[in-house]
Amino acid sequence: MRLELTHQNITPNTDWTQTQQPLEHSQRMADRYSKNKKVGEGTYAVVYLGTQLSTNRSIAIKEIKTENFKDGLDMSAIREMKYLQELKHENIIELVDVFSDDSNNLNLVLEFLPSDLQHIIKDNTLTFKLPDVKSWTLMMLRGLHHCHRNGILHRDLKPDNLLISPNGNLKLADFGLARSLGTPDENLTSNVVTRWYRAPELLFGSRHYTEVVDLWAVGVIFAELLLRTPYLPGKDDADQVVVTFQALGTPTEDIWPGVSSLPHYNNIEKFPPPSRGELRNRFLAAPESALDLMCGLLIMDPNKRWDTTKSLMHHYFSERPPPTSPELLPGTKNP
Repeated sequence: MRLELTHQNITPNTDWTQTQQPLEHSQRMADRYSKNKKVGEGTYAVVYLGTQLSTNRSIAIKEIKTENFKDGLDMSAIREMKYLQELKHENIIELVDVFSDDSNNLNLVLEFLPSDLQHIIKDNTLTFKLPDVKSWTLMMLRGLHHCHRNGILHRDLKPDNLLISPNGNLKLADFGLARSLGTPDENLTSNVVTRWYRAPELLFGSRHYTEVVDLWAVGVIFAELLLRTPYLPGKDDADQVVVTFQALGTPTEDIWPGVSSLPHYNNIEKFPPPSRGELRNRFLAAPESALDLMCGLLIMDPNKRWDTTKSLMHHYFSERPPPTSPELLPGTKNP
């Protein structure tokens, strides 16, 4: 079954019960899957490990409790359904099915991915090599490139939203904050992206931004993979500003024209940008090409920050040693 989501049949104020299939059909859909084990629960959803009965395939079922919403379905659930239906790529989690059950709950059936990049980074029993970091970064950029060329911003890239399949493929997941690229004059919320991975234009409260907010997050995750520890771990929003600019330098009008006019650019402490030598000392094992890529992803001025195309074409990915094959990556759980 494919559930089409358009502005005509589901909007933020639409009652899900008015759009779902007849109960008999919904129950037939529910009978295709078993919910075997609860693996997570939040305010609005419960996640189960389950099985697709016809194939015996392991799947994850996110059961969204529609009773919690007075005016219809949670917007993040609508976004996740809509964009995952549009995005089919080996480095993006697969939405297998959507159905409603006899309690009017909405169920998203997703491919089961047993691990995530956060778990791998924190697992001290695993040893990373530079080709492993190159492979994870390459897969991250390929999935993101597919999002951006289809006009979709992810807006919440972080290691625990980068899931790992049994054969080692990294896949972008959790599209609850995703949205279509806006027009240049459209106001967007700056309260997106988990704090440690938030681009400077968002820290300054910009209401106009582009897909390069995702590239900043990739740059921070890339640094985290090289360090095996968080790169810019702010304690709160105010501290995030200090931590970010202390590490990378405070942007000025000279390097980012117009930055001083952004809403939260006031009383900012001025820190100098790090020299190349300082970066080499921070990332002792990283080759020059890796530092080049990182610096391109972490350019302060969003108008100059690298996009996915420029990043993927960088010689870091083509020079030796080549990226590790996914099935040989640390932490891969081959079936």
